[in-house]
Amino acid sequence: MKYHHTQYGIVIIAAVGIVIAAILVRFLINESINPVEAGVAILLLITLFLFASLTVEISHGRVVCRFGPGLIRKEIKLSDVTDARPVKNSWIAGWGIRWMPGRYMLWNVSGFQAVELTLTNGKRFRIGTNEPNSLVRAIQINKTVSPKSAAPE
Repeated sequence: MKYHHTQYGIVIIAAVGIVIAAILVRFLINESINPVEAGVAILLLITLFLFASLTVEISHGRVVCRFGPGLIRKEIKLSDVTDARPVKNSWIAGWGIRWMPGRYMLWNVSGFQAVELTLTNGKRFRIGTNEPNSLVRAIQINKTVSPKSAAPE
């Protein structure tokens, strides 16, 4: 069973869009742009391009998470997952890529819901998602399907 879901960081997109719009309005009014403002706008556009969405896929015995177009990605073998469960992140955990020392690594673009994977090495990895139960179910189903019995994709 394949799983594919993309969640968009609407708040991140809106916030960055507002700042870029404000810089653009200042440029149109002043007919020139401050180099610092131009640098900030470019940095924000790059950030938006890289982190506006988080896509999670399950296929070929792996969970693949990728931000935006996929330049930033993580692959986890399903055979390395010992447990998957829905969790709720604290607001302190935030969005983006977060390392919570001694606790877990988090990849998230929006909201507080996530799926926590416990790995064979004891580490925990959280994937932010607005459909945690579907993701857990897909992981469980794909773990039970042996690679030899799965149809080629």
